[in-house]
Parts: sequence; structure tokens; C-alpha cells
Amino acid sequence: MFAAPAIAQEDNAESVETVPAQEDEVARQETVVVTGSLIPSSGNLVATSPVTEIGAEEFDIRGSLKAEDLVNTLPQAFGAQGSNLANGGTGTASINLRGLGSSRTLVLMNGRRLPYGSLNIAAPDVNSIPTQMVERVDVLTGGASATYGSDAISGVVNFVMNDDFEGFRIDSNYSFYQHNNDGELQGLLEEYSSINPSQFRVPSGSTVDGEAVDITIMAGGDFDNGRGHVSAYAGYQNVNEILQGDRDYSQCALGTRADGTQFDCVGSGTNQFTNLLSLGGTLPDGSWGRVNPDTGEFIPRNFTSDTFNFNPFNHFQRPNEKYNFGTFINYDITDNIEAYGEFMFIQNETNSQIAPSGVFGYGVAGGDGGLNCDNPFFSDQQRDYIGCTGLAPDAVVGVGDYLALRRNVEGGPRNNDIRHQTFRNVIGIRGELEDTSVGYDLYASFSKVVRSETYNNDLSIRKLTNALYAVPDGAGGVACNINVDADPTNDDPSCAPYDIWSGNGPSQAALDYVVSPLNRNGDTTQTVISGKMFGSMSDWGISSPMAAEAPGWAFGAEYRRDTIDSNPDAAFQSGDGAGQGGPTNAIAGAQNVVDVFAELDVPLVQERPGVYDLNLDLAYRKSFYDNFDTDAYKVGLGYAPTTDIRFRGSFQRSVRAANIFELFSPQSITLFDLDDGDPCGGPNPTFTQAQCANTGLDPANYGSVALINPAGQYNTLAGGNPDLQPEESDTYTVGFVATPSFIDGLTLSVDYFDIEVEGYINTVPQEVSLQQCGLTGDSFFCSLVNRGAGGTLWASQTGFVTATNVNTGSLATSGFDIQGNYTYDAGNAGMFNFDYVGTILESLEVQSLPDASVTPPFDCAGMYAGRCQTNFGTGANPEYRHKASVTWAPVGGKLSVTGTWRYYAEVTQDNADPDPINAKLDEQNYLDLSGRYQLLENMSVRAGVNNITDEDPPLSSVVGTAPGNGNTYPQVYDSFGRYVFLGATLDF
Repeated sequence: MFAAPAIAQEDNAESVETVPAQEDEVARQETVVVTGSLIPSSGNLVATSPVTEIGAEEFDIRGSLKAEDLVNTLPQAFGAQGSNLANGGTGTASINLRGLGSSRTLVLMNGRRLPYGSLNIAAPDVNSIPTQMVERVDVLTGGASATYGSDAISGVVNFVMNDDFEGFRIDSNYSFYQHNNDGELQGLLEEYSSINPSQFRVPSGSTVDGEAVDITIMAGGDFDNGRGHVSAYAGYQNVNEILQGDRDYSQCALGTRADGTQFDCVGSGTNQFTNLLSLGGTLPDGSWGRVNPDTGEFIPRNFTSDTFNFNPFNHFQRPNEKYNFGTFINYDITDNIEAYGEFMFIQNETNSQIAPSGVFGYGVAGGDGGLNCDNPFFSDQQRDYIGCTGLAPDAVVGVGDYLALRRNVEGGPRNNDIRHQTFRNVIGIRGELEDTSVGYDLYASFSKVVRSETYNNDLSIRKLTNALYAVPDGAGGVACNINVDADPTNDDPSCAPYDIWSGNGPSQAALDYVVSPLNRNGDTTQTVISGKMFGSMSDWGISSPMAAEAPGWAFGAEYRRDTIDSNPDAAFQSGDGAGQGGPTNAIAGAQNVVDVFAELDVPLVQERPGVYDLNLDLAYRKSFYDNFDTDAYKVGLGYAPTTDIRFRGSFQRSVRAANIFELFSPQSITLFDLDDGDPCGGPNPTFTQAQCANTGLDPANYGSVALINPAGQYNTLAGGNPDLQPEESDTYTVGFVATPSFIDGLTLSVDYFDIEVEGYINTVPQEVSLQQCGLTGDSFFCSLVNRGAGGTLWASQTGFVTATNVNTGSLATSGFDIQGNYTYDAGNAGMFNFDYVGTILESLEVQSLPDASVTPPFDCAGMYAGRCQTNFGTGANPEYRHKASVTWAPVGGKLSVTGTWRYYAEVTQDNADPDPINAKLDEQNYLDLSGRYQLLENMSVRAGVNNITDEDPPLSSVVGTAPGNGNTYPQVYDSFGRYVFLGATLDF
């Protein structure tokens, strides 16, 4: 981290240089950072909006191979999409500042925005960033739409590239995770392993996995007698998987027992041996029975041993392979005109693996279930059990009642093979008008992200329906009913009967038939044409009579077009994948915007008694979209009574127009997590019978265990809305930067931020709809609750809660950012550099709907899960986080050692009456140590360990999926154990 104006940090790790004392004292507040302003020479220590800077050396100190990992160490960053998510992962990595969502964080490279990251998410994929070419990362607090346009609600992350690199360099990195499995769940796993050894095992001892290799080659130099410069790079990265089954704290999905005081192992009702569910509770054993594979009979379901442990199959860290190539080039056409270009290509391949697919509640009538009595795989006991006695031999029973649930363990885990190819090209021209201060910058960029994915090992609902309807073929064998019935038009010669009843298991022919891959491909594009002019009013002799410097100005215009074209195959679009939770629809759309903008930086008073510097900062942007227009503006004021301290404050009105996904996504059934399950289900419903009747539940189903999905996932109807209006936000920041002359080498800044977003684009939370419908009977909320067969909201797609996009209520956050940097020269003992960055989260509020009487605002600061996870998607929101480090560089300059302390305050569950074991996630302390040594004049080596003490992550049974994974939040906490890394840089 680099915050002090009095030191300059070189590219080579921890080199620190003090500005000579004889230089003008104004150097203490000079900086070259430009993020947050269109006028050159603005930065953290003189700008009215705070900027945190991460130097390139931080990648070496932390051993970070991925941009997401580095930025997420900052207290301002919250959990978002990344490589540690599988179920619900998009295959991309995004950044979420302030916890307001990655769609409200603008990501730039060299001050220019990046394209949509994927066919699934609008947030840019920071996997496209060539980390070894990064010179620094600037993180701007709060709104910046007046400067950069839409999306800059919570802040801006600008990756500034080393585009003037000279020489030839090979940079290599190797890393892995090491964990000792000796945690608190060992006893629980031993208990379950003794009961059900096929489902549970006990990871023990040392585990080493997640190995990663990264190699980058860089070259750069001048050509044509120094008129031009070119930098080029080529990189390769390969990251191995980590499975949840290889960590004792993630080996089983957690529930609770003993009145919520202990963790328990739970799982899915879709087991390796068939469970049979009766929605009406009409089975001899009530709602549940299961196949005994040893006898081919139905027996009562044991809810301990007859539950599927899906965790061991799931990726904790996805494997990843990436190739990237690129070049930066500039050429002086004349002394005042420079042409430049940026050309990049990235191919990123990842695989997202989760537990095997299965028969998730189907039968001979598809999602309506049902069983045929003449199924040759049934024993006589099974026919009697399901009520076939006395019926016609070919009778079908239990349609709308009986649902079969069985895992396709023979077919292996589901895995989504995801590939992204990103092309980004920028060409531009910049320069200065002769004999003036006026400069200009004109550029055009085109980016294209191509995504292709193949979802393997899922089952086809249509084929399952055919294969489950097994009948005698008339010759002593077994056939699919469609091939022997009276209708020749429905024949399918490939159909092979699927045996999930006898205990023998399905044949290979049946597996080959029901397993059906799903495919999707498509692309997103972004076209930007932008131009600006900037300069100083000194050209016209305009300045404040009390200021030595003239006002700086900038103005310009920009055109941007974003498109998406997503093409899932017929199986995806029809929802035929049994493990998909609903259809994946095609989406196509485009969004156009034309912006005009201006900025003014006015020195009002300079170098007067009591006023060393007083400046006013103004900015405005008008954006014209296809169906509406928006206004963004900024007013900032900076005041430095002396060179030792500067006060700053600003107000910004920012906007975010709905992205293409929010506008045009087709509506379809998908899944959501409900921590406490259906309030009308189970032995102790939280709703009364009358309240459940408000939600559309038949009184006969009140308290049915069939209403509770053991996996905690329920159906929701989600999708876009082309009539969405832009979000508007107001950001206030106020703070100070101190560089006291009486403490040489010290910089301290404290900034307060307050951001409020009105009309934010979201859905009516499913939990709110259920609660409000049940408690009030309000017709609006009750219209969103649609109970399916048997009253369930999960067993078939006829039951769901509607949650399509709308402009809803408001989001708000406030708090304090604190940064400190101190450099101390200890003489013969060497140089010490102390660095600190921390955030106090005062509030993180959401009001789900405009009417506060219906949905009062609630604060998620210091909270996790529940409504906070539904609305923010961040997982955990600590009230305080910090990263503090000290670097020691002995005399001689060859060695440097850095120790880092990362701290996360505890968070409590967003639940009025949580299970005690889930009531809070304890505070977390992580200690990291790294070192760098200049082995040869042209070769440096480095090594380090993050999470030295191998801390287990905080655990909970209510984290859900994405951002939850493996009973914790791996995008927030260190979840894999020690991270050990080695690296070397060789220069020629």
C-alpha cells in the first residue's frame, strides 16, 4: 500500500526513497495519481475524493496471482464472484466495493472501462487483467459518475498498467495450500462415518492441494530513434482444484442439533439409493420411504443415513487455466501528437464441479411424479407399498403425489466447463496544442467477450420420464413404455429403462440415455468512442486574484454501446436439465448511451496566511440513453491551512442505468436459499394455519415435512424488466490528510463516507414476499407466492415465489476509512515502513421497498446471512476490518521482509432467534509473512506464507450458496489453510 506523498515507491518491491528536505515543501502533497479526475495531476492527497493506491509490489508481497485476491484484501472490498465459488459461480471474478454489489463498482484499465464479464454477469471479469503488467491499482471511494459515467456508485477500481516497460523479463510464481485437518468437526465426521461410511469420511493429517503456476514474459523498448515505444507480454497460468471433501470443516453440509447448540451433518433427500416422497403423506410410512438395495423393498426412510452428502464433490476452489497476450504501443507522430494503442487477448478456462445430478422429484409423468404398477423393476412388496394392490396391472398411481429422488452416482459429478475469450483493442491519439496548455485525448475501443460452456453429467428430464416408465416388453424383458405403446410417433430407439428400484442400479445403456450435456455460447461486446480536451485557464489569464495557479478544466463527449447475445441450446432453454432448477433462456439486447461531460478545478486561495491552499472541484455529466437521460454532478472543496494538513469534502450525485441483463433477461424458474425453510412446513411451523392459508396453502398440507427442502433451496421466478429506471445515489465524503513536518515520513488520512442509493434495481426479496403475505394477507405480496402440487415451493416448478427486477427501495452505507504510512530510517538497522488501511463500517442499510411501513429499513453492518445475504449478496459484513503491515529493508538493499496482520471483526446472524451455534462468526486474525531477496544483479527471488497459523474459517449452517460455499464464505475469509508461495523475476 502506498499513501505517503513524501516517499516514492519503485517497481522493485519495497524500495523506499525519501524526498530531499531541500525540495519545496509542496512536494509533500504532490502526486501523479489521476484516478477520479479528467484533469491531470489530481490524486489522493490533493483531490476531494479519497483514493487508495495499491502498488505493484503488493502482488509480490502477497503472492497474488489473481487481481481479485489482491483487491479483496482491502477493507473497502466485500465478497463477490470469484474462483472460490462453484454452485452459483459464473466462472468470472468481480469486485464489490462497499458491499453495494459488483454492478455498482466501475472497473477501469488505464482509466477506460472494461466490458461485461460474461453472459451471466455485467460486472467486468478481472481475470482479464495481466497482473504482472500492473503498475498500481487505484481504488476511489464513493460515486464518480460525473467523471466516468454509469455504474460508479460505490466507487472505481482503476488498474494502471506498466505500458512503458523496458527490457526483457521472465516472472514466475508457484504456490499451494497446506492445511492440517484437526478441527472442531472431527468428532462429528467420525460419528457419521461410522453410520454411513459410503457418504462420509474423516479427512485427517496434512493436506496439500490447490497448486498454481504462473509464468509471464515481458519485453519492451523504443524504436525509430526513440519516437515510439512498445511493451508486450505473454502469460500462462494453471490453478488446480480444491474439493470440499478434503477439508474437515467442509466435508459435510452443516445443519444443527441439540436445540441449535451443535453442528450436525445434513444433506439432500435425493440420495444414492432412491427415496420416495409422498406430498400427501399417503405412503404406509407417511411422507417418506426409501429403497433397501439389499432386498428390493421399500422401508421407512432414516433421515440420518438416507441423506446424500453432496459437499465432498463440490469445488472449494475451481481449477483454472489461462493464456494471455498483449501489447501497449505509442508513437510520436510529431513533437505534440502521439498515437497509442492497447491490444489484449485472454483465454480463460475453468470448470465448476458440484455433486451428481439425479432424479430430483420425478416420475412417469415428469415433474408431476407418479409410478406405474407394471414396472418390472418393482418387487411385489413395492407394488403393495405404493397402493397397486387391487388395481389394473398397468395402472399409474401417485401422479401429483409420489416423487422419486435418486442421485446419479454412477454418472459422476456435474461439471460446467466454462471458457471465456476476451479481445480488447484500443487505438487513440493524444497531444497538446502548440504554445498552449491545452491537451486532448481521442480514442476508440472495442472489446468482445466470447463465452462457451458445456454442462456435463446432467440428466434430461424428458429422457428420465421415458426411462422411468419401464414396462414388460412382452418377451420376458424390459422396455420403455414409449416404445411398446400404441403411439408410434413417440418411439425413441435409444431409450433404455432406468432401474432405480431393485437395488441393482441402472444399466450402462440407461445411463448413456438419460445423461445429456447442455451447451451455451454467445458473446458480449462493448464499443466506446471518446474524446476530451483539458488545460489551464492560464492561457487566457483567468485565475483567482488570491491564487498562484489558474483553474484547470476538461470537457468532452463519449459514445458507448454494449451488446449481449446468449444462445443456450434447446435443452437449456426448455429447462430439460434435471439439475438446473429451471430453464436458461436466450437473451439478446443492446444499450446505447451518449455522454457529454465537463470538469473544473479552481484554486481559490493559495499561500496566504492561514490558507496554504483552498480549491473548488466541480464536475457534470449528461447521459442520453435510448429511453431516458440522466444527470450526474460533483461539488468538492479542499482546504489546506498549511502544508502539514489538508481537509477535503465532496458531494456527488451518481447514476446507474440498468444493464442489459436487468433489462432483457427472460423470466424463468431458478433457485434461492431460505435459511429457515418454508414457514408452513415441518413439525413446528412458524406461521399459523390461517397465515399459511394466505400464502395459498391447503389446510390439509399445514405442517407437512414435504414442504421443507432438506437442501434449503426453493424455486423463484426471476427475470428482466425493460421498463426499469436508473438508480440515483448521493455520496458525501469528508476527511483530512496529514503529513506533519515534525514527524518525518508520516502520512495519515481519515475519511468519512455516506452513500445512499434510491430506486435501486433489485427484486422483492422472496422471504419478504412470504412473510408479508402470511402476516398481512396483502394482495400484492400474496400474488407473488405460487404454491405447487402438494403446496410445496420446491418439489416441482409449479411452485415458486416471483422475484423479477423492479426499482425497489434504497441502499445506504456509511463509515470511516483510515490510512496510515510511516517510514523510519533506523540507520545501520535498515529502513522500516509501516502501513495501515482500515474501514469502520458504521451502517449498511437496505429498505427493500419504497414503503418503509411495509418493509422498514434494516442495518446489515456487523451481520451475515438472512436478509443481508439476500439483498447484498456479500456474505459477511464486519463492522471493522484492517490490513496492517511492516516492511524491514536492511542496509544494502538486497533483502526485504514484510509481515502483515489482517483482521475481521465478528459478525452476527441476521435472525431474531438464531440457533446458538450460528449466532455469530467469530473475529478472524490472519498473520502473513513474506520476503524478497536480490539474488543476482538481474534476478530476485521471493517467498511467503499467508495465514501462517492455519486458521480454520468461521463456520455456519446458513451460508447458502454463492457467496456461501463449504459452510463458510471463501470470498471473504481464508478458507483453505496456509497459502505458501515462491517466485522469481529474471531481467535481461
